Amino acid sequence: MRTLRRRRQKGQAFVEYVILVAVIALAALFVLANFSDRIKDMITGITVTLGGEADDKADEKSIDIIKDLDKEGLKD
Repeated sequence: MRTLRRRRQKGQAFVEYVILVAVIALAALFVLANFSDRIKDMITGITVTLGGEADDKADEKSIDIIKDLDKEGLKD
């Protein structure tokens, strides 16, 4: 009886961890989807401040960049 209870507890803990990881992954996707353009602008600003040059795609929205990747694939 005790081994059955321990197995259930281990299984329950595993399921809880899986649910927790899934919720964190969904939250990360939500944040990236909603703030990707802002994050890209911040990184471009830091690059320019440190003496680099802005990329040609710095003014493009992230969704447009993804659509171009779907059409053209990755370029070197």
